[in-house]
Amino acid sequence: MNAPAALPPWLPTAPCTPGRCTAHQDGTGPDPGAGPLRAAARLAAGTGAVLLGVLLAPAAALLPPAARLALVRLWTRTVVRAFGVRARYGGSPAAPGPLLVVANHVSWLDVPLLAAVLPARMVAKAEVRHWPVLGLLAALGGTLFIERDRLRALPGTVRAMTGVLAAGGRVGVFPEGSTWCGRERGRFRPAAFQAALDAGCAVQPVRIDYRPAEAAAYVGDDPLGASLWRVVTARRPTAEVHLAPPLPSGRYPDRRTLAAAAQRAVAPRETARHETTRREAAPREAVRQDPAPRVPAQRALASDNANLPPSSVHQRTSSRPATASSSRTPS
Repeated sequence: MNAPAALPPWLPTAPCTPGRCTAHQDGTGPDPGAGPLRAAARLAAGTGAVLLGVLLAPAAALLPPAARLALVRLWTRTVVRAFGVRARYGGSPAAPGPLLVVANHVSWLDVPLLAAVLPARMVAKAEVRHWPVLGLLAALGGTLFIERDRLRALPGTVRAMTGVLAAGGRVGVFPEGSTWCGRERGRFRPAAFQAALDAGCAVQPVRIDYRPAEAAAYVGDDPLGASLWRVVTARRPTAEVHLAPPLPSGRYPDRRTLAAAAQRAVAPRETARHETTRREAAPREAVRQDPAPRVPAQRALASDNANLPPSSVHQRTSSRPATASSSRTPS
């Protein structure tokens, strides 16, 4: 058997694997489940809703833009609910107009969840185009496909995103570049944010959380069928979608600072509080341990705070090395 081809070094990878992330983690044992009959009914209903969207897509393309967007929202909410997932939305959506929508990436469910509140032209890897049913649906939806293993193709993708935004459209992207389990999160890669800077549009950060997380996680070499079955067999799968306040791109000097700001905006509250406390405590600790001549505390703290580099709010909680990239999920 041939060994799997090595991944290019620039591709984002995650330490999340099906064995680690789809197992129950809270010590209470596995979810009692929805039962085989209910699971089968959910699977049939969800699949039917997806196929209905494929059949209606050509006719929907003839509708006025406002009506088409309303239909997309209704259809994607129907798909999510048909698979048995209850979605809760909250936060601060941006005003109508061009918008770069960015979110953390956990599951294939992320795409319909985003489309249900902010329909946009998604950015996805080229392999998605060849997926059964979903690939056709992605193409009909105007997905911008990117060849992730061709680094030279990235500037062209950014230009295409800029064109959509400059024309007043929305673009959706998962800047982590790979799915993560939801307990751990990846760093937002800055390339996509250049499109928002070039088009002069706002960035809408979105945080997506699932309960139970192991049911929705679609990571590593996890087959789509196995992921679907975990979702429909979960007893009460829930998705929470929080829209953080939009970020005006003109307030940021470059794509790296804009990406860092968006990443902080989607950080879980506990992580954000921990990071803020750590950053505030670091200068005080440095003042206490500094053997240099003493200076007034307020001046020392102000100087240290001014020179602190921005740090990531997504610290890897596991010491295990990255073992697999989510090569089966749009990113």
